[in-house]
Parts: sequence; C-alpha cells; structure tokens
Amino acid sequence: MLDASRAPSGLPSLPGVGYKPQHFSEILDAPGPVGWLEIHAENYMGDGGRPLAQLRHLSERFPISVHGVGLSIGGAGALDPDHLARLKHLTGWLNPASFSEHLAWSTHDSHFLNDLLPLPYTDATLTRVCDHIDQVQDVVGRRMLLENPSSYLAFAESTWSEPDFLREITRRTGCGLLLDVNNVFVSATNLDFSPQGYIDAYPLEKVGEIHLGGHDEDHDDHGRPLLIDSHGREVVDPVWSLLDYVLDRSGPKPILIEWDTDVPDWPVLRAEAARAQTALERLPA
Repeated sequence: MLDASRAPSGLPSLPGVGYKPQHFSEILDAPGPVGWLEIHAENYMGDGGRPLAQLRHLSERFPISVHGVGLSIGGAGALDPDHLARLKHLTGWLNPASFSEHLAWSTHDSHFLNDLLPLPYTDATLTRVCDHIDQVQDVVGRRMLLENPSSYLAFAESTWSEPDFLREITRRTGCGLLLDVNNVFVSATNLDFSPQGYIDAYPLEKVGEIHLGGHDEDHDDHGRPLLIDSHGREVVDPVWSLLDYVLDRSGPKPILIEWDTDVPDWPVLRAEAARAQTALERLPA
C-alpha cells in the first residue's frame, strides 16, 4: 500500500477546467473563477516544444492535475513499462497537485483501443486492478485518484456493486477517488438505477476531485434513452443538481469542467466554471 506521507497536498476546492492550448493567453489574462487546470498526461510526454513550454508557464500560476487516459488499469495484461516511465518523468518535473486515471481497460495484447472500456466487478478483477494501482503508485511515487466509468451495459458475472468495488480498492491500495458526476448520471440512466442511491453508497470521504462534463442523448435498439459520455457540450441541469446532492454530503471539493470535443471559446468554458463556483459558494462556510 502507498505510504500516505508521499501523497501530494491536492487541489484547492475551487473550479478548474481542462486546459486547451487555444485558451492559453485568455487563461492567463482573464481566468475568472478558474483556480486550477487539468492536462491529459499523454499529450505532454514528449521531450520539448511549445506544449511543454506553455505547461511550464501555466504551472507557475496554477495548480495542475495530470489525468491519464492510456494506462489501462483494468487491462488483463501487464502495464506498459515505457508508458509508466514517461508518466514518471512528466510527474517528476511537473510535480502536479493531483494525478488520476480511469477504472477501465484500453489495451489487448499489443493493440491500443481508442476507448475506455468497462470491467466486470469480480474478485479476480479487483485483485488485478489493485496490483496495477500498487505498481503505478510505486513507480510514480505519488497517490493516484481512480475515476468511476461511464457504463453502457452491466456484466452478469459482477459480484460487487461499483461503489463497494471502488471502496475496497481504496482500502487495499491507499489510492483516492475521482468522482465523475456526469458518469454517474450517464450510467444511472443507461442501467436504470438511482444516481442519488449511487452517491449515498459511494465513499465520498476518499474523493480528491470531482469532474463534470457534457453528454449526448440517443436511444438504444429498444427505444430506451441511451446517454453517451462525449465531453462535447455544456453540463446539463440534472447533472448540476446531482453535483449539489454530492456537495451537500461531501462538503467543498475541487470541481473540474471537462470539454474535450467541439471545444468552445474561452468565455463559454469560463461561464461553466462560474456555475461550479456558484455551487461551491452556496455551501455553509
């Protein structure tokens, strides 16, 4: 298990946004309520150039969260040692306030799949995921946050609920959790369960970061609603309401606005961050 004394101090309980290079100047000139930034690790694993220069400059002004999308924590095979080494190098010089990855898999043999795929929640999966998290935290030398997935189907062989599965992972590995509220809403709609009931069962005391994003609406082959976690539009009102439900139980947390496709102009993204700030400000001091 991770030595807790090596854990970073974490992010401030303020709104953050996923950093996009087209917003570089505006973030510096008019950040508004934005108090921290997230980057995707795989975009900054090179040896130099403008992206790293900009990131170094931003890190002097803002706490940075490093969010990985390529480790394949739930994959059946071994973790990629070269990927881990690049991740260690990035977090070593950047010293981010937070580092996170997904409870998902994206590799098979030597192939990388451009998606974050769900897992059956079984004892065997639990052991594999915990072993991988232990390895990551040992190599990188810092505590990791693990994000709950968006789900479009349920596995018949699952013997754990997702909240209990995540709680047990934190107990065994010492990692923290990243609660993606939009993912909860998407999964609850697709799999027909109560998002509030999920939050009631979730180990909120382990949460180091909250994510909000947009989703697209579709229908399955039987005409039932099907939500797709797209990160390509504004956060919808029911997800904002679910955030309020979370914060009423957890207290203030760092809140990230994710918008990764069809990225809007900076004022639109800043307005989403302002709404997250409003959600935080309504909490008791």
